[in-house]
Amino acid sequence: MAADLRSVPRAPGALPVLGHALKLWRDPLGFLKSLRASGELVRVDLGTMPMYVATSARLINEVTVKKARSFEKGRLYDRVRPLVGDGLATASGEIHRRHRRLMQPMFHKERISGYAAVMSGRAMELAESWTDGQEIAVEQVMGEYAIETLAATMFSTDIGRPAVAAVRRHLPVILKNMLIRAASPKLFDRLPIRPNRDFDAASAGMRKVIDEVVAGQRSSGDTDRADLLSVLLAARDADTGEALTDEEVRDELVTILFAGTETTASTLSWTFHELARHPDVEKQLVAEIDEAVGDRQVTIEDIPRLPGIRRVLDEIIRLYGVTLLMRRTTEEVELGGVSIPAGTEIAFSLYAMHRDPDLYVNPDAFDPDRWLPERRAEIGREEFVPFGSGNRKCIGDVFAWTEATIALATILRRWQLRPLPGHTPKEAASAMTHPDHVPMRVVARP
Repeated sequence: MAADLRSVPRAPGALPVLGHALKLWRDPLGFLKSLRASGELVRVDLGTMPMYVATSARLINEVTVKKARSFEKGRLYDRVRPLVGDGLATASGEIHRRHRRLMQPMFHKERISGYAAVMSGRAMELAESWTDGQEIAVEQVMGEYAIETLAATMFSTDIGRPAVAAVRRHLPVILKNMLIRAASPKLFDRLPIRPNRDFDAASAGMRKVIDEVVAGQRSSGDTDRADLLSVLLAARDADTGEALTDEEVRDELVTILFAGTETTASTLSWTFHELARHPDVEKQLVAEIDEAVGDRQVTIEDIPRLPGIRRVLDEIIRLYGVTLLMRRTTEEVELGGVSIPAGTEIAFSLYAMHRDPDLYVNPDAFDPDRWLPERRAEIGREEFVPFGSGNRKCIGDVFAWTEATIALATILRRWQLRPLPGHTPKEAASAMTHPDHVPMRVVARP
């Protein structure tokens, strides 16, 4: 017989009224990693609201795959809904299934091949814009590259330029405050403090601009282009024949801009940081790129010939992945021998799971060779889920891997990025574990 929730151990350090919220604010990544020591399922209090954190790969797989039908999107997504509305990231049930079905063709193999040419062209423009000895903030440069590249595949005309400018302006503010907002008691939203004002203003500003872009494209009647905006405006449900409303189109565009920008920018920034610390790995990648690509522009056909880059990216996304995800039970479900009633908030951290010493040897070390075929076989399928799993797996995972691979192959062939003294990048938690600042010098490769 399953035990009830009272049997679940509570994480140490809870405070009256605040619960564990202060610990999450002060050191979210350290706190999430520490939970495995308390058990496979651990109670964490967000204010006075209990949340139960699954800390093992086995339980996370039950939540996301084996028993996924017993869960819906949880509190985390409710709290960021003011930003992304009912896009794929937050929608549940039939809305999620309908929108995913409508958007899936945008991420088919044939489409990715077309996007790859845009990605390669943008990467070449970036590489050619640098000069030997130039100092750059890598996280900022990679963020701009990701936004510009994504926008070029979403908006094929200049009508999307205001949206790009809005993302550049508002996204850093949203990322800085998002996790704190999601983990805070809702009553804190009304406090007239700077993080609340900044988050609300940035969310409203981004949605307003994209509303204007969608309305402008709709009124122009030009929906025959191959960009994502045109496809969404022209999409019809196969069963009902219904089109997406302007609000639904807006929510999906904001979701993709939000998810696609941070993932790529964070991954590339951490990659250049780690390669500078491991010149032997960088040397191997450069040799691989020289052999597979030579002096020409990188193409989609080159990607299978760059397995070393894939191993490096796998290792980066393992080390610096998704911070926190949440689900809510829609019915009573057994999890880890405990009976969980409907309406219970369940959370899990892919970042913490991917650094579990029971799953990975020397888990905090950068070691791309752990993804060599003979060693990768030791890592179970449930133990490495960089873009989630089940029906909630990120729809743009191939897009992101393709973009990051092309950018690295293009830049590394020409430049070395070397750290500037005075600052060591630190992990900052938002949707991803992104670096706070990565100052580097661009050095021409001999």
